[in-house]
Amino acid sequence: MTSVTKRTSPNVIVDRDKCIGCDICVQVCPMGILAMDKEKKAYMKYNECWYCLPCEVDCPVDAITVEIPYLVR
Repeated sequence: MTSVTKRTSPNVIVDRDKCIGCDICVQVCPMGILAMDKEKKAYMKYNECWYCLPCEVDCPVDAITVEIPYLVR
């Protein structure tokens, strides 16, 4: 099974093919829930996303997509 995206939590998608391992998303996450794996790819360490969006906005290669649930919008 070859997939370009890896669902890392219910509403956060990290495109591992686009992720360049720059660590910006980890630095801007106010909850400290993002981390880098051994392959230098971003992933959600904890499923506690506040949907604040700096990870998505600051990603230089658009590798992160935050899908905000309807009731949170």
